[in-house]
Amino acid sequence: MLRRRVIPCLDVANGRVVKGTRFVDLRDEGDPPELAERYAREGADEIVYLDITAAPEGRGTLLDIVERTARRAFIPLTVGGGVRSVDDMRDVLRAGADKVSLNTRAVEDPDLVRRCAARFGSQAVVVAIDARRVPASEAVPSGFEVVVRGGREPVGLDALAWARRVVELGAGELLVTSIDRDGTGSGFDTEQLRAISGLVTVPVIASGGAAGPKDFIAAVRDGGADAVLAAGIFHRREWTIAEVKAAMAAAGLPVRILPGGTEAA
Repeated sequence: MLRRRVIPCLDVANGRVVKGTRFVDLRDEGDPPELAERYAREGADEIVYLDITAAPEGRGTLLDIVERTARRAFIPLTVGGGVRSVDDMRDVLRAGADKVSLNTRAVEDPDLVRRCAARFGSQAVVVAIDARRVPASEAVPSGFEVVVRGGREPVGLDALAWARRVVELGAGELLVTSIDRDGTGSGFDTEQLRAISGLVTVPVIASGGAAGPKDFIAAVRDGGADAVLAAGIFHRREWTIAEVKAAMAAAGLPVRILPGGTEAA
């Protein structure tokens, strides 16, 4: 069985890591390269770096910060925010990213997913799906609606239909965030995760709502997630990556343990 990944997320605004609730009321949490280096040292499997103000501000990714982050964290790095073209993705990969996350622009131009996958391979293309709960309707039959521009703008698109489509277009991984749960500490939306993970054949990363190890375990066991992502609880040292992984291993989930520790098979 593949090991389940634990991924710290760096939401970056104005060059600093921030964290809020449902993408608003942002608090400064530190310097992206410093936090990335710390998490790599503490056993993170990957880092996700999201420039959360790039799309709302209509600009590209801050490549110099990506470069400095990649130089200090020798684990896989996924970068999202401000990628609007194949050339933008090329520039982010050249800056040191291993994968690029597409969100707002992919909704506006779905063929971008296909073009990027054709150029760089599906393994390098992550599609981030930010979704909120709404009453089921003809447009959104699942009751999970896609929102874009940092969680600010609903688009009347069903999250399950969108997940299926982007995988068909070539996405190699999905980063699924519950806007309702983000920053609330109320746990991952396992119903949303289960609906999407049961529909696609690519890995699904759970995001939005983690408060502690039990939430990570539930995201995998109940939500079918292949990886679990969190921000605030790691930034504020409420839980360490090692503590989360130890709890996951004790629950029988396979995780990667730092050299010198015991690996969960």
